[in-house]
This record gives sequence, C-alpha cells and structure tokens, in this order.
Amino acid sequence: MNQIRNVAIIAHVDHGKTTLVDALLRQSKTHLGKELADSDLIMDSNELERERGITIFSKNAAIQWGDTKINIIDTPGHADFGGEVERVLTMADGCLLLVDAKEGPMPQTRFVLKKALAMKLKTIVVINKIDKADARCNVVLNKTFDLFIELGADDAAADFPVIYASAKQGKAGLEANLNTMQNITPIFEAIIQHVPAPTGDASQPLQLLASNITADNFKGRVATGRIYNGTIQAGQTVTHINRQGVQKNYRLVSLMTFHGLQRIEADQASAGDIVAVAGIPDITIGETLADAQHPQALPLLSIEEPTVKMTFTVNNSPLAGKEGDFSTSRQIRERLYKELETDMALRVEDDLNGDWTVSGRGELHLAILIERMRREGYEFQVSRPKVITRIIDGKTLTPYERVYIEVPEEHSGVVIQKLGSRHGTMQDMTSDNGLVFLEFVIPTLGLFGYRSEFLTDTRGLGIINTMFHDYLPDPGNWPDRDQGSLVAHESGTTNMYGLLNVQDRGVLFIGPAVTVYKGQVVGQHSRPNDLSVNVCKTKQLSNMRSKGDGTSEHFKSPRLMGLEDALEYIGDDELVEVTPKNIRIRKMVLDKVDERRKQLGITS
Repeated sequence: MNQIRNVAIIAHVDHGKTTLVDALLRQSKTHLGKELADSDLIMDSNELERERGITIFSKNAAIQWGDTKINIIDTPGHADFGGEVERVLTMADGCLLLVDAKEGPMPQTRFVLKKALAMKLKTIVVINKIDKADARCNVVLNKTFDLFIELGADDAAADFPVIYASAKQGKAGLEANLNTMQNITPIFEAIIQHVPAPTGDASQPLQLLASNITADNFKGRVATGRIYNGTIQAGQTVTHINRQGVQKNYRLVSLMTFHGLQRIEADQASAGDIVAVAGIPDITIGETLADAQHPQALPLLSIEEPTVKMTFTVNNSPLAGKEGDFSTSRQIRERLYKELETDMALRVEDDLNGDWTVSGRGELHLAILIERMRREGYEFQVSRPKVITRIIDGKTLTPYERVYIEVPEEHSGVVIQKLGSRHGTMQDMTSDNGLVFLEFVIPTLGLFGYRSEFLTDTRGLGIINTMFHDYLPDPGNWPDRDQGSLVAHESGTTNMYGLLNVQDRGVLFIGPAVTVYKGQVVGQHSRPNDLSVNVCKTKQLSNMRSKGDGTSEHFKSPRLMGLEDALEYIGDDELVEVTPKNIRIRKMVLDKVDERRKQLGITS
C-alpha cells in the first residue's frame, strides 16, 4: 500500500485537467497504444467531449513512477456533472487542484474544492497556464488561499503545496519561471511526497465500493472501485450488498487493474488499489462487494438531488419513425433506465400517460443525455425544462443559482438590467482593466433561455458561470415570453417565394427545400403572439409572369437551432422533436382547430 497513490484531478472547465493528464502519461513513458500515441486530450475519448472540449465522464488511468503506482482520476469540471465528481472522489486520497494563472479560482473550482475539503483530501494546488501573456500567478495564489479559508479549510488543508505549470508544454516547477522548468517531474514528486498512501488493512475481510459502472460486450457489467479492506482474487466468490441491504453471492468472471489507460487482467489486488471487476450482473454505483464469509457493507454514496426536470415522450409528429432506429415506447424507456446505472445524479419516473419525467442537475446535464441518445439512433420529443420545487415547513421553495459573470464594461448595463428583470439580486460588482465582474443570486427558472440572450447582448465577449446556491421562496410574477413563434400553416416543402414573404415577420429557423408539417415552429415572431405562416407557398405562374421574376429580393440567413438553442427557446406549449438527423420545434397541439372540435365533440 505504501507504493500506491490515488489522486483525483479537479478544476473548473477548461483550466487544463485533461492536458495535464496527457503530459503525465507521456512523460512517464506510459504505453498508450498506436491509436493514441499522436493524439491530444487522450482522456477525452468520447466524441461529445472532444467536440465540446469539456470532460463529461470521469476516467481512470494508472502511471508507474519509479516504484510507486499512481492511480489518476480525471473528473468533469462542470457543476452539471457534479454527480460524477462526488462519487469518484471517494476513490482518492488526495487531489491536484488546477487553477488558471490568468482567470484564478472560478465557480466550479469552488464547487469541486468544497467536495474535496469535505472528504479531507490532501490538496496540491497547481497554477496552470503560466505561459499565458497575461498570467498573474501571485494574484491567483492569493485568491486560491482566500477560497480555502472561505470554504472552512483547517490549518493543515490551508497549508497547501504549490506547483506552477504549463501543461501544454509539459513543464512544471516550484517557481513561476518557465525558463528554469525542465519537465513535469515536480508534479510526480509532489504527489509522492504530499499525498498519503491509502488507508486500509489487507488482512481484514474484503470491502470494495463500486464508484463507476461501464458495459463490456464480452464481460458484461464492469464495476470500477477502490478496495478499502482485504484482498480480492480472480475467480473469487464475493457477496454483493445492494442499496436495500440484500446480499447475493457471485463468482468474479474477471479482475482487472489499470496500466496507463488500459485495463489488464490481474490475479489479485489488495487494499488501497483501484480495480475493475466483472461478473456481478446487477451492481450499481455506490454498492459494496464484500467477503463471502464476513460480509459488511460500506456507507452508501449520497448525491445531491437534481434541480431541473423535463418530460420525454414518444415522437408523434407527422414525420415520426422516418429518421430514427429506435422510436417505440419500450426502446426509449429501456434506454432511459439504462442511463440510471451509470449516472447517479439522474432520476427517471414513469408518468401515468406513458411519458417519462427525467430529472437532472441542470439544462446541460439533460442536454448531453438527449444528444447522446440522438447519436445512438433514438427518436423522441422533450418538453421545456422546469425547475423542481420542494415543500419545506409548509412553504414551496424553488432552486436558486449563484451566477458569476465576466463582461466588458460597455455591455455590463444590459446584463444587469436583464438579470434584474429575471428576479436576480446582485451580490457583488468589481471592475478591472475594462472588465466588470458581477455576482448574482437568481432563481434557476430565471436563467432558462438567458444564455443565448447573454451571448447576443455581450457580442460573444462575456463569460457566464453558474452553480447551485440554495432553495428559497419563489418570487412569482414571472413575465411572459417577449416573442411568439412563427408556425407552419400547412405541411409540405418550404419554398423561397413563401420564405421571402415571411422573413420580415421575425427570424426564420429554416431555409428553402426543407420538409415541414402543419404546427411546426419555423421561426420566432417579432411580436408576443404566435403567427400562422405559409412557408410552402409557391409563385403562381401565368402568361405574364415567369418563375424567375422577382428573385432579386435578398433572403436573410436563417438562424439554425441546435439542441441547446431549441431547449432554451421553447415555451410551455411547445416541444423539441429530437431525431438522429434533425432537431425540430413544434407545437404540442399541431392543429388547434381540430383540437377544439374534438373538445366540443364536433365531427366534420
């Protein structure tokens, strides 16, 4: 056990966690395999992670440095994936806290550090990106120390070691001077010196806590976790203790340890190590594998409750079933419940009408799930996100977010005005070199649909970060949407002639030659009410007019709506239709006249 170190790498989004892991893997001469040898962001293996440049799923790697095996756990930085952070920190004895040398501690830095301090993990601060032209290492170090004190760190935790690094260049040192740095070795030395060896007793009965679940085509369900006590051997019979305390015995099909990014078969492993086991068909995150003779459960992992929910429904639009491989109720339900096995922060409930209420930590958390399902070939519809309220002492409370904004001074006024109109309360405001730093507390509901407005108002120069604050009374008196929707009047294919007639009514979401159906939202109206428009209208030809007449009129480029744009845009009476090929917005009731007739019992 003295030859093992378990270290988590935690930081705010885009502060360089994954780049640092790349440097650690390469300089330790870890064998990466042919396909990874020349790639960057080795740990971000998922397609969505590479596209967005963020870590979504935590991953394990193991590095041999001298006689010491260092198990590294890469964690997400976004608060919406806090469920991942909370559970993987249970595998670690210490952590590297990365802080950007220019930006300093950010909202998610606070979030992940709070979790690490609560678990009494030894923290090494790495001030990264010191090669930036506007790096300010001393200011950032002081801010980081203030953050430790603010979060209630004791004397031992506040006396943290500091390493300066440029992960991109693969260099680190004890002083903020790139010229004196040779390689990344100082980080390895700090880990071995400051992170304690894992506690536990190899002579005690086995106790292993499952912290991650993955699927393998050949081995089935694979549980990754840390051995707290005892030894585990390949082929051993173990007792699985589930969340209800029910015990069942199983024989291990496979026992694997980590080497680099690979899982390799092992004969045995003992307390302190992180292993992956297969052969337990129904194990879930947070449950215990124990010795068959003396089974004893470890404490279950508790995760913060979700704050946002959506309704998922089977696609029932006129184009249903034409673009997806999996569109039935049974297939969608199986996929949603399968996600619960690996995502502890997610909740899924069956509704009485055959729909599903899916709850998560934020809009991004649910949007990533929707995007993954879409890429897997699923076709379905989702409603507008709603906040999850709680009743405490007879009062209905709603979730609030703490919002941190960095914006150029000339755009600060419109940001303050917009957040004020959404019931935001300013907590702090400072300015520095033409930048204004704002801190607000605002109901989660007030942030719905604001990010796209924020980017427009700040010309793309603003930075906005949010994290959960508390449950407080709902201020009520929420304003209606400023702008309604342009709704297709009939089904068909959009025509340039019809689009040109409509484009002055608002902002279009689609261009010509696109298949639409009656009730589909094709744009945003410039006024608060919805407007029925005919985008399929064609030009009537006659002896006096030819098809080419009138084509000189300019057609404005449509605003293409991605998944997150659509989720932010829709109102309470609209749905987002999600298929592998398209994202469409539609009205819940496609034909209001027919719906009214049905309600009145009128048959034509």
